[in-house]
Amino acid sequence: MINHIMNSISPAPADADADADADAPTYTTIPISGADVITRSIQNLTASFSRCRPWPDFLATSAIDLPSSLSAASLRLRKNVRYFSTNYAVVASTCAAVSLIGSPVALTVVGFGFALWLVLFFFREDPMVIMGRHISDRAVIVALVLCSAAIIWFTGALTSLLMGVSVGVVVVAIHGLLRNTEGLFLDENDGVTDGLVSTSHNPNGGLS
Repeated sequence: MINHIMNSISPAPADADADADADAPTYTTIPISGADVITRSIQNLTASFSRCRPWPDFLATSAIDLPSSLSAASLRLRKNVRYFSTNYAVVASTCAAVSLIGSPVALTVVGFGFALWLVLFFFREDPMVIMGRHISDRAVIVALVLCSAAIIWFTGALTSLLMGVSVGVVVVAIHGLLRNTEGLFLDENDGVTDGLVSTSHNPNGGLS
C-alpha cells in the first residue's frame, strides 16, 4: 500500500517530460500591430546604415589597381560586394535618385514607393497584421508590385529610372573590380583565409 502511494506521487519519467515538451506549441514571433511592424522595420533600416563602411576607405585611391587575372577579378568583386554592400546600395540608390532630379514630383513619388518596399518587405521581420487579420507575405508582395506599377505609369519615369539604376550598377561593378581587397575581411574566418590571423593554438587555448 505504501509503495503504491509512493509510486503515484513520484516524478514522471524524463521521457514523459520530453514528450510533453514536444507536444507543446512553439511560437517564433508574437503578432504585433501594423504600426509597430512599420516602426520595427524603420529601426532595422536605420541599424543597417551602421554597417556602412567608412567612405574614406571606400574611396581610397591608393587601393585601386587592376586584378591580375579573370578569376582574381571575380573573387575581388564578390568580396567587395560582401564588404561594401551597404555603400553600394547607397551609391545605386543615389544614381537612381539623380536620374529623376529633373522631375521633383516623380522623385518624390518613386522615393515613396521605394520606401514602401524597404519598410514592408526588405526590412520587415514580423508578420503584417491589419485590423486583427494576418496579411500573408504573398499579398504584401502583390500589393507592392501593383503600387510600383501604378507609380511608374503615373510618373512615366521608367526610362530615366532604368538609366539611373544601370549607371549605379556600372559604377558598383567598376569599383568592385578595381578596389584592392587586401586587408578587408568581415570576420575572423576571413582573416584566417587571408593569412592575417594565425590559426596556431597556444598552450592556454585559443588562437595565437
